[in-house]
Amino acid sequence: MSIMKAEALSVNFDDKMVLKDLSLAIEEGKIISILGPNGSGKSTLLNVLSRNIKPNKGIVYLDGQNLAQLSGKRLAQQMAVLPQSPQAPSDLTVRDLVEFGRFPHQSWWRGKSEQDEVCVSWALTQTGLTQMADRVVSTLSGGERQRVWIAMALAQKPEILLLDEPTTYLDICHQLEIMELLAAFNHEHKLTVVMVLHDINHAARYSDYVAVLQQGQIFAAGKPADVITEHTLREVFRVESEISFDSSGKPMVMIRGLTSKN
Repeated sequence: MSIMKAEALSVNFDDKMVLKDLSLAIEEGKIISILGPNGSGKSTLLNVLSRNIKPNKGIVYLDGQNLAQLSGKRLAQQMAVLPQSPQAPSDLTVRDLVEFGRFPHQSWWRGKSEQDEVCVSWALTQTGLTQMADRVVSTLSGGERQRVWIAMALAQKPEILLLDEPTTYLDICHQLEIMELLAAFNHEHKLTVVMVLHDINHAARYSDYVAVLQQGQIFAAGKPADVITEHTLREVFRVESEISFDSSGKPMVMIRGLTSKN
């Protein structure tokens, strides 16, 4: 069952078409990764799905409702969005930032509720941040800060989480820590995860479904083993590669060099 559908999306910036008649269905409870070279429209697509950009043409549906017609509060109760390299005020503590995730569920006359406190404590525990709750966010490492942002999104209790390159600027250990964390929440809480990634092997290992963009259109979409192929890498990313498979059947990519087209 699809939790979100994009139908015939087109986005123009001035005279440049960034997305061209693009359609995509996102299945509930799955991890979906969006891949593509720089300038292919990945972040623009994520911004349209999160309603940060209004498409020139096309419609996005969330739970069968036109995304454009949802109130801001209703949308925030259903969807959490983490942009690339988010920033927090320098004096904000971990708990303060995570508490922001509860704003869509609060009323101005009521303030924080017991349920808000429970959700914040739960998010801190789930992301391993309880002992850091009183630390100032700016004093944390990159991987720790990313966990705080994810905890804020989880405290929001969304149905779907959208992330733009969540492992950018992290070392390989912290990259895997974030990917494992997202996979755990998808598995244990059936959270639908949609993320833009640069690392093809991360997408291959952790995704149920992969969409590869080329010049604003979907070049290929489906299960990682069907999409992440030597042909796709050659035609879209202009690299020669060698594909092997792990014990679970997920593809593993080794880049051999540039294609002769470069």
